[in-house]
Amino acid sequence: MSRKLLLTVLLCLLSLSAQAAAPANGADALLRQVQEAAGQNAKLNQEREQRFLADKNQQAALLQRAEAELAAARARSDAARARFAANQKAIAELKTQLQARAGDYAQVQSAVKESAGAFRALASESFVSAQYPQRLEAINQLADQSGYPGAAQLESYWVVLQQELVEGGAVRRFQAPVVGSDGQRAPAEVLRVGSFAAFSEGRYLIFDPPSAALQVVARQPGWHWRSLARDFAVQPEGLAPILIDPTHGSLLAQEALRPDLIERIHQGGLIAYVIIVVGIFGVIAALWQLAFLLRVGRAVRAQLRDLAQPRRDNPLGRVLSAFQGDPARGIEDAEVLELRLSEAILREIPALERFQPLLRLIVAAGPLLGLVGTVTGMIITFQVIQEQGAGDPRLMAGGISQAMITTVLGLGVAVPMLFVNALLSARSRVLVQILDEQSAGLLARHLETQRRHESA
Repeated sequence: MSRKLLLTVLLCLLSLSAQAAAPANGADALLRQVQEAAGQNAKLNQEREQRFLADKNQQAALLQRAEAELAAARARSDAARARFAANQKAIAELKTQLQARAGDYAQVQSAVKESAGAFRALASESFVSAQYPQRLEAINQLADQSGYPGAAQLESYWVVLQQELVEGGAVRRFQAPVVGSDGQRAPAEVLRVGSFAAFSEGRYLIFDPPSAALQVVARQPGWHWRSLARDFAVQPEGLAPILIDPTHGSLLAQEALRPDLIERIHQGGLIAYVIIVVGIFGVIAALWQLAFLLRVGRAVRAQLRDLAQPRRDNPLGRVLSAFQGDPARGIEDAEVLELRLSEAILREIPALERFQPLLRLIVAAGPLLGLVGTVTGMIITFQVIQEQGAGDPRLMAGGISQAMITTVLGLGVAVPMLFVNALLSARSRVLVQILDEQSAGLLARHLETQRRHESA
C-alpha cells in the first residue's frame, strides 16, 4: 500500500506541473498520459509481485533442499563417526593382538641385532671379509636396523654365519687388491689360512677394516717365518707349519714396532760401536790364531810319525833340527844340546801363544765398556726425566736402551772371547808339551848313547 500511495502522489505532482505548463486544451491528453502511466505502474507492480512470489517460492525450495542436504550430511557424519569409533576399536584390538603375537618376535629381533653387532666386530677384522667384502654391508644393515628384520635378512645372516664357520677352517687362494709398502694398491694372489693369516708372495698381510683392503706388513717377521710362508704357498697338500696371528694382525703390527739387530746397535750409540769394533778385532785375531794352531798341529802330528827326518815347516821339526851334537863328544856336548833344545823351544812358544794376551785384554775390557755405556745411558735417562718428567715412559726408552744394549754387547763380546782364549791356550799348551816331551826324549837318547860309548 505505501508503495501505491507513493506512486499516486508522484503522478499527481506530475499532472499538476503539466497543467501549470500546458495549455487548457491539453488536459485530456495529460489525463490519458497519467492513466497510461498508472496502468503501466500497476502492471510493473504486478510483475514485481509475481517475481517476488516466484523468488520466495524458489528460496523456500532451496531452503527445503538445503535442510534435506544438511540432514543427509548429518546422517553421513553420524555414520562416519560410528565407523571411525568402530575402526578405532578394531585397531586397538588388532594392536593388542599384534603386541601379544610380536612379543617373541621382538625378543628374536633384539637377539639378532645384538648378535649382528658382536659379529660385525669380529667380521670387520677377519681375513674372510677380504675375500667377501660385500657381506659387511648386510651385517651393518642388520646391526643398525631399528625395525623388525625380515625373513630374507635372517636367512642371509644365517648364511654369513655359516660362511664364517666354514671359511674359518679352510685354506683359500683368491685375487684381491693388496696395498704394498709404498702405499700403492695392486691386484695380487692371496693365500688365506682360515680367518687368522694371509700371505702374498711370501709376505705377511694384515686386514684394514676402514678400507676393507689387505696391506703388506711394514716390517716382515724373521727370515725363518717368511720362508715358512713361501714353503706353505707351494705346498700341494697335507700338513705344513705356518705362522698365524690369532689377533687378526695385532701381533704382526706390534712386530713392526720392534727394532731389529742393526737398530738396536744404533740405539747403543758410540759405546756400542766401540765394543763391536773391539769384538771384531778379537774375532779376527782368534780365528787367525786358531787356523794357525790347527795347521801347526797337523804338521806336528805328521812329524811325530817320522822323527828321523825333521822338517822345517813345523815347530817340532825345527826343534829336532837344532840337535847337532855328536854322541862321541863329552858331557859338555849334552849340556850344549840341552841349551840348544831349550832355545829352540823358547823360539817357538811366542808364535804358539800369539794373540792370547790381546784376547784376555778384550775379555776384561768388554764388560768395562758395557758398564761405561750403562752409566752413559742412565745419565741420559735422568736428564730426560729432569727436562720432561716421568709421565711418559717412552721418553726414557732411549737412555735405558743404550744402557742395556751396551751391557749386553760388552758381555756378548767378553764371554765368547773367554772360551776362545781358553781353547787357544789349551791347544798351544798341547803343542808346547809335545815339544818338551820330544826334546827331553831326544836328550835322554843322546845321553844313553854317550854312556854306551864311554863304557865300551
